[in-house]
Amino acid sequence: MSFLEISGVSKSYGEGANRTAVLEAIDLKVEEGEFIAIVGFSGMGKTTLISLLAGLIEPDTGGIVFKGREIDGPSPDRGVVFQSYSLMPWLTVAGNVALAVDSVFRKKSSSERKEIFDRYIQMVGLGHARDRKPAELSGGMRQRVAVARALAMQPELLLMDEPLSALDALTRAKLQDEFAAICDEEKKTIVLITNDVDEAILLADRIIPLKPGTAKAEAATLGPEFRVSFDRPRDRGELNHDDSFISLRAEITEYLITAGAERGADLERDIVLPDIVPITQRPAAREKIPQAYQRAAETATDERYLAFSDLKKVYPTPKGPLTVVDGFDLKMKKGEFVTLIGHSGCGKSTVLSMVAGLNPITEGAIVLDGTHVTQAGPDRAVVFQAPSLMPWLTAYENVELGVDKVYPDASRAEKRDVIEYYLSKVGLADAMDKDAADLSNGMKQRVGIARAFALSPKLLLLDEPFGMLDSLTRWELQDVLMDVWKRTEVTAICVTHDVDEAILLADRVVMMSNGPNARIGNIMDVDLPRPRSRKELLAHADYYAYREELLDFLEAYEGGANPSEDQLQSIQQKRAARMARQKAAVHAAE
Repeated sequence: MSFLEISGVSKSYGEGANRTAVLEAIDLKVEEGEFIAIVGFSGMGKTTLISLLAGLIEPDTGGIVFKGREIDGPSPDRGVVFQSYSLMPWLTVAGNVALAVDSVFRKKSSSERKEIFDRYIQMVGLGHARDRKPAELSGGMRQRVAVARALAMQPELLLMDEPLSALDALTRAKLQDEFAAICDEEKKTIVLITNDVDEAILLADRIIPLKPGTAKAEAATLGPEFRVSFDRPRDRGELNHDDSFISLRAEITEYLITAGAERGADLERDIVLPDIVPITQRPAAREKIPQAYQRAAETATDERYLAFSDLKKVYPTPKGPLTVVDGFDLKMKKGEFVTLIGHSGCGKSTVLSMVAGLNPITEGAIVLDGTHVTQAGPDRAVVFQAPSLMPWLTAYENVELGVDKVYPDASRAEKRDVIEYYLSKVGLADAMDKDAADLSNGMKQRVGIARAFALSPKLLLLDEPFGMLDSLTRWELQDVLMDVWKRTEVTAICVTHDVDEAILLADRVVMMSNGPNARIGNIMDVDLPRPRSRKELLAHADYYAYREELLDFLEAYEGGANPSEDQLQSIQQKRAARMARQKAAVHAAE
C-alpha cells in the first residue's frame, strides 16, 4: 500500500442550485519520501485538496488513506504551511515555533523541546531573528517562520499550499533554493501546491497539473503526470543550460496554457475604433527646454522620444540625505518597450514614479516628446501592482472615468466604442457591467490595462502590474498585454522582478545596480521576433541565453554585492558566446 493514497475523491460546496463542484474523481498515490508538486490556476481547488489531505474538511465521495488509516481529521503527523503566514503577532519567532512544539511534544522536557525549536529556527536561517516579532520581519522571513513551525512538529507528511506565492519573484527564487536544501536534509514526504512551473521542477519528483473544469464539467481533475529526473541538488543556473529542463519546462507550460484556454474565453466584439484624437496627442505649445539639453537632443524626436538625463533622486532622512537613484541616463525610441529589473530597493519604482510625475526630481531631467515632465498628466497612463479601481463602479464605468477626460469632444457613441473595444481586447466583453468589487484580482488588473490603453497615452507605465497575481494568471495577462500592445505600439516602461516577464515584454531590459546610489548596471537588447507569446518564446533557441544573462546579473548583485565592470562584461560575453554556438549549430544542421 502507498504511503498516501487518494481514491475517487470529489468535493463541492453549497446545496441545490447554489452547489459548486470543485474537485471530481481525484486519484493519486504517493510513496514515502516522494516530493509531489500539484500545479494549477487560481480558483481550481488546489487549497481544497490540501485541506482534504490535512483533514480540515471531508470529501463528498471517495477517501484518503494515510499510512493504512483513513484520514478523519487533523493530526500533527501531517504538517501544513499555508500561503498566509498565520503567525501570532504578539509572539517572537521563537515563541511562534515553540507554540507548535509545546503542543505536539508535551511529554518531552523543556530542554528537549527547546533543542527542537532551536534546530529548526537555525535551519531556516532565522537564528539572528529569533527574538523579533512578525511585524519586524519581511514577508520572506515570516514564511520561513511558518516553515520552521511546520518542520518542528516533525510531521511524516508535509503539506505546503503555495507557501511562496505572496513574495516577489527574486525573494521567491531565493527561498526556493533554501527550501530545496531543507527538503533534501529532512527527506520528508511532501505535497506542494504551486502555480510556478520553475518551482515545481526545482523541488519535485513528480509534477501533476490540476486540470480546470470546463462549461460541461465544472469540477477540476488531475491531469497527466510529468516526472522530474534531474539529480539533486538542483541548481537553477545549471538547469537553464540543460536541454532536458528546457524541454520539460516547455511541455508543462504548453499543457497548462492549453488547459487554461479550454476554460473558455470571452469573444471579442467587432468594434472599429473611432477616428478621434485624445487631448494627449494634440499639438501643444512646447515649454522652454534648457540650452544644454537642446544641444544634447539634436536628433529626431522619434529617436529620443523619451529621455532621462542624469536623473537623481535624494530623500531626506533623520540620518541625512539618502540618494536612491544617481545618474540614471536612458534614451528611448518612440514605440519602444523597456523593462526595468533589479533587486528590491534599487530604485526601479522611484524612476517610474518620477516619469509619471508623481515624485519630484532632485536633479537631472525627464523629457517626453519634447516636453519636460514636471507633474502628472493624462499623456502618461500608469498601471500599478494594485488595480486601483473604484469598487462601487462597474468595469465599464471605471474605464469611462478616464475616457471622459481624455476625449472631451467625442460623442457618447464614440466613447462607448473606445471603452468596449479595449475591455473586449482584454477578455472582459461579458463582464464589463460587473462591479469592480465582484471581480477577481486578475479581472481587476485586466480592467486597469484596458483603462490605460483606452487613454491613448504617449507613455504607458507599468509598475509590477502582475506582481499580486499567481504565476499562471500572470502568463495569461502578459499575453493579453502583448496582444493589446501590438495594436498600439505605445512607448512603454515596465518595472518587474520576473526574469521571464522582462524578456517577454521588452525590446531592451535595463538592469539596475543595488541601491542606494543605484544606476544602470547593464542594458540587454532583446532581439526576439514580435508579436510574442510565452508559448512561442519557449521554443526560440535564443530565449534561454537571454534568461541566463539576467539570472547571472541578478546573482552578481545578490546580497548587496557590487560587481566590477569586468564581471558584468563577462556576463554579456557569456550570453553572446552561447548564442553564437547555437547559431553555428543551426547552420551546421542545415
